[in-house]
Amino acid sequence: MRATAEHATAKIAVWWDMKDCPIPEGYDAGRIRQSLEGAFKEKGYSGPVSITAYGDQTQTPDHILQGLFSTGISIAHTRSESTNYLMYRDMVEWRDQNPPPATMMIISNQVGSQFSWDLVRLQQRTLYNLFLAYSIMPEALIVLSRSEEWCWKELLKNKRSAPPKYLTSYTHAREEDVNPTYKKVVRVTEDWGRNYKATLEFATAKIQVWWDMFDCPIPEGYDALQVRPSIEAAFKELGYYGPVSITAYGDHKHTPLQALSSTGVDVAHTVPGVEYKAMYRDVNQWHDDNPPQTAAIMMIISDNVEIISIGLVSLLQENKYNFFLAYSFRPYKMSYLLTSAEWLWESLLKCSERESSESTAMFYCKLCRFDTESINNFRSHILFFFFCQRRSHILRDDKHAQEEKRIPAFRNSTIQYNRRYRVAYYDRHHWPDRQRQVFFFS
Repeated sequence: MRATAEHATAKIAVWWDMKDCPIPEGYDAGRIRQSLEGAFKEKGYSGPVSITAYGDQTQTPDHILQGLFSTGISIAHTRSESTNYLMYRDMVEWRDQNPPPATMMIISNQVGSQFSWDLVRLQQRTLYNLFLAYSIMPEALIVLSRSEEWCWKELLKNKRSAPPKYLTSYTHAREEDVNPTYKKVVRVTEDWGRNYKATLEFATAKIQVWWDMFDCPIPEGYDALQVRPSIEAAFKELGYYGPVSITAYGDHKHTPLQALSSTGVDVAHTVPGVEYKAMYRDVNQWHDDNPPQTAAIMMIISDNVEIISIGLVSLLQENKYNFFLAYSFRPYKMSYLLTSAEWLWESLLKCSERESSESTAMFYCKLCRFDTESINNFRSHILFFFFCQRRSHILRDDKHAQEEKRIPAFRNSTIQYNRRYRVAYYDRHHWPDRQRQVFFFS
């Protein structure tokens, strides 16, 4: 991806794990900076570059240290088991001291396993351009949005250098033995609060709510007329006063449709297993319909937001969105989705004074794309085959059946895509003398 105007001359900071991505035998260490900067310039990046190399420097030959140092590369000595901790600590400090636009580059095989969870949450708060390089193709999907990534050896060109010499020092060895060893990366976002007061930029921003009624139904005896007022009251407690749109996804044969629609809640009919596909499709449509980089707020009410989290986290990293979440029970682990507010569903449904307003709600069937403003037409649509064929689920026509057949394919699509990507990547880099094949992913 070519550099944007704002990043073309912005600073670039590089953190390099020398154990994961070592200097190849015989390679001139003095060419490392030149190789990296050359790769950056090919993509249109010409800003100042700072590089820090992390590793056990007692095992690094003198001529390599001299070659790195002579080209302005900072040398950080670490124990091998502390490298991830120190690299990430320095990244977080650098982010605090260098506001965007700027570019971060991580040269390591540990991004997915050590850095990704916390860094992706930081990126959702403050987005930096991101480059990655590694010596081994990541096995797991990395959810970080990045502008470029390279295989380490692709960045370098072989050149012979002098034979190695090694460092030794009694005092240094003693200090290493005395000083503590930090192995675990400190996740700086784990202690962040769950509910933040609205900033000026988001106080009047539009709020779009996607509500999974299978996971978070209206409690028995609860007045459905109070759902929207309760949600809006929770927003206002945090200082959010923007216009609110709500879409409720569920099997609406027994939903109090009149009560929801009269308060402006859109109703989308679906069946279990399809609701996440329908929600994610609508999330993307909402994103396409809103101007890029405009402050807006997304909210998901569901216990299974992780099913669509990969797509959501990309939107949250690359756009100026805040994210709210509600669920019927606390997740057993913290998500890498960064939230500005979270609620338990029952605590969200507290009584509030309802303001009367003209309804603009719509009714949708997400199994066949049927929509109407008439509650009677909608009710007839979703109950037609239920009564005629005594089916426990809705099959309005062949489109419904076809949609349900596509559910397993939807669930497996991400796994299949990732595998094809890794196969294509492997082939590109292991068939250098063959004509490269072009892979098209459907």
